[in-house]
Amino acid sequence: MTATHTRPAHPARQDWATGLTAFAAVMLFLAGLLTLFRGIMAIAEDDVFVTTPNYVFQFDLTGWGWVHLALGAVAMVVSVGLLKASLWARVTGVAIAGLVIIANFLSLPYYPVWSVVMITISGFIIWALCVSGRGGNAYDLSGERRR
Repeated sequence: MTATHTRPAHPARQDWATGLTAFAAVMLFLAGLLTLFRGIMAIAEDDVFVTTPNYVFQFDLTGWGWVHLALGAVAMVVSVGLLKASLWARVTGVAIAGLVIIANFLSLPYYPVWSVVMITISGFIIWALCVSGRGGNAYDLSGERRR
């Protein structure tokens, strides 16, 4: 009979993965909160937004507001799951950050500088969630091994 032994994760690698997951959770929460505020501003039809007459993806500003409001709320909920190092939260976090990128790209003419900032932040969130690997699943963010 042969016994298979699993090699424990290197502590420095585990700390790195835990740190990246915490970074992604905090950044996703902040991106969600800012997206939520952007949605509220758009629903209220604030004067902050630029109007572009001939844009291919032109929607009503209120419609964009509801899209951003929903994405922001979901992103904030998923970020709480990331603090628990849940696999569902990691997968959903990547998906939500991707949707935030798409929504900001499509609404680029309405708020150009902020859209580029949110696309960059969401790109870092996707990077952090994908790079941290399997290490974030075995430990919670307090460093204790989950069962």
